[in-house]
Amino acid sequence: MTLQIELVAADRVVWSGEAREVVARTSEGDLGVLPGHAPLLSLLVPGVVRIQPVDGDVIEAAVSEGFVSVAADRVSILSEDIFLADEVDESAVTAELDEARSSSDALAVRRAEAKLRLVGKAS
Repeated sequence: MTLQIELVAADRVVWSGEAREVVARTSEGDLGVLPGHAPLLSLLVPGVVRIQPVDGDVIEAAVSEGFVSVAADRVSILSEDIFLADEVDESAVTAELDEARSSSDALAVRRAEAKLRLVGKAS
């Protein structure tokens, strides 16, 4: 059995396909979904989503706030912003993190830190 995954940003479908597992951070903590998972709807918080596709390497994406929906082996991850590792400009995100810290914007800090974790540069 597999999962059908849809990773959707406000402006595009970032990734869609079959997977064995997906892990996302929700307001209740990390959520791992395998085939046969019970239906749920949860709030997505800034973090890194990891998808283990049926074929190929693990897909990792930094996401901002949004929703995770699971029903009948279909997982929809909907977020305003989603970035794959090759889309992250480390120097721009470092500047974004500095600005968020200086303005005491905790949510913006979490978004920037998720992008940096994606490229292996978390602070």
